[in-house]
Amino acid sequence: MTRRHCLLSLFIASLVAMPLRAAPGPMLEILTEDDPPLTFEQDGKPGGLVVEVVQGIQRRVGNHDPIAVVPWARGYRQAQQQPNTVLFNTNRTPERERLFKWVGPVTETLGCLFVRRDSNIKLQTLDDARKLPQIMVVRDWYLQQLLAAQNFANLSTVATPDQLLTMLMRKRADVIVSENTTLPHQLRQQGFDPAQVRKALTFSHTYGYIAFSRQTPDAVVKAWQQALDEMKRDGSFAALYRRWLPGEPVPGLSPAAP
Repeated sequence: MTRRHCLLSLFIASLVAMPLRAAPGPMLEILTEDDPPLTFEQDGKPGGLVVEVVQGIQRRVGNHDPIAVVPWARGYRQAQQQPNTVLFNTNRTPERERLFKWVGPVTETLGCLFVRRDSNIKLQTLDDARKLPQIMVVRDWYLQQLLAAQNFANLSTVATPDQLLTMLMRKRADVIVSENTTLPHQLRQQGFDPAQVRKALTFSHTYGYIAFSRQTPDAVVKAWQQALDEMKRDGSFAALYRRWLPGEPVPGLSPAAP
């Protein structure tokens, strides 16, 4: 064997011996909203239950892209229009099923109509709620979409959950739409006692997911789902959930979630 052939053989052997590395995925634009305690921004940094879940997934898949907190309507629009965009916490509903690729579930929530404790409003059914003069809800939120799909014509929208609570507590709205998991925390954050608000009607039970734009490569979505599944198997997901939402059922650890 000539010296040239010998060197070529050594080079090929060295390539075979090298560990294989997955090709780096595309840069992702990762977006969330201000919806504590699930997601929020504090001192310029994102925080919250689902933020920490996403950060745990990022460590496992080797992703270092930053998480930005933006108004929900903006993030929701961008995730539908721009490739390689990630949006969480996004509740998975039939109306949204074909709009995104999904990783989850990461939350489990009840959608409810809430009123002030001293309100005389009593609701037994959705028909009762349809007769109300006005119901306030966050714009482009899944709960707005669920009610709109059920022929609610009395919905008025605001941009953020904070605005929603301000409207209710300042008596500029009598009925708002929110979630059992987030409302108590958000009331305390604004200086209100959660006992000042009561649930008037529960109308939905949904699971929250990490939503990827449809143009995101399947391999990226699969890797994130596998990393989340690992977090659920090793107990790290349950530990985060119980720290942020003690007493709430941990989603995805039973076959109930889609």
